[in-house]
Amino acid sequence: MECSRRTALKAITAGLALSPLHAATDTGHTRLILLGTAGGPRPRKSRSGSAQAIVSGGVIYVVDCGYGVTRQIVFAGLPLKQLRHVFITHHHSDHDIELGPLLQLAWLSGLTTPVDCWGPPTMDRMVDAYIQYEGYDIAIRQTDENRPDFRSLVRTHELSGAGQVLSDKLMRVTAAKVVHPPIDLALAYRFDAPDRSIVISGDTRPSESLIALAKGADVLVHEAMMPDRVPQMVGSLPNAAALARSVVSHHTSAEQAGQVAAAAGVKMLVLSHLVPAGDPDVPDEEWLAAARRHFGGPIVVGRDLMEI
Repeated sequence: MECSRRTALKAITAGLALSPLHAATDTGHTRLILLGTAGGPRPRKSRSGSAQAIVSGGVIYVVDCGYGVTRQIVFAGLPLKQLRHVFITHHHSDHDIELGPLLQLAWLSGLTTPVDCWGPPTMDRMVDAYIQYEGYDIAIRQTDENRPDFRSLVRTHELSGAGQVLSDKLMRVTAAKVVHPPIDLALAYRFDAPDRSIVISGDTRPSESLIALAKGADVLVHEAMMPDRVPQMVGSLPNAAALARSVVSHHTSAEQAGQVAAAAGVKMLVLSHLVPAGDPDVPDEEWLAAARRHFGGPIVVGRDLMEI
């Protein structure tokens, strides 16, 4: 974690200066913070689960809720009570396992305004089941501590596919359906703010729909895998053979991510949701070299709490 903090505070990757973390949310420009950069559901020592924060106009948009997302938001200096939107790319546990705890802990941190939660079905059922699971605590705190009704603050929106998600004076969000078997509906999201455009790939194989969504974007945050390292990563697990086959079949290699970035004509490529994410550790130089075979623009190997 210390290495991640140092990287977030001062880092230069591929000639690109990365901004230090700020305590305030309204700094006059749209910020992208990589809250968690690990791919896969197993907890890691050096990286948290998949999550990003986009901050614009004092509004916090969180994309994916992998393990550790709430604590990482606190480390990033973002006030949980200003959480406004949560977007889930797909329902694998490394992307949605902390949705309920994030919402509840934001509420316990002073949240009094609604949070809109967007994602594929079954967003409604997930939130309702979580509220039932934590129902005793929620009810007693509402009564004893005079907190606002928790369920009324959480507004769920189930997305059926590609298209515009929301649009207001602060942000336009558009979704594209990507290919991530065996998941039926996996989404990528594009955020168009007044000053910059940011695309989050979610989990996907190389996807023409993602290329179309990311056309001309300022930043593309794309998942990345080193296929030749996957057998070593899963080697000690009892389901190693099946898991290796699954991982390689529905993710994008770092080299392919470079191809996607080049085809989309994005200004910057950020590699995240890294597989493997530390076991074994892959040097940044390997990630960069693979992506640079096809993409000549700035490339960043994501680290937790890095602001771009």
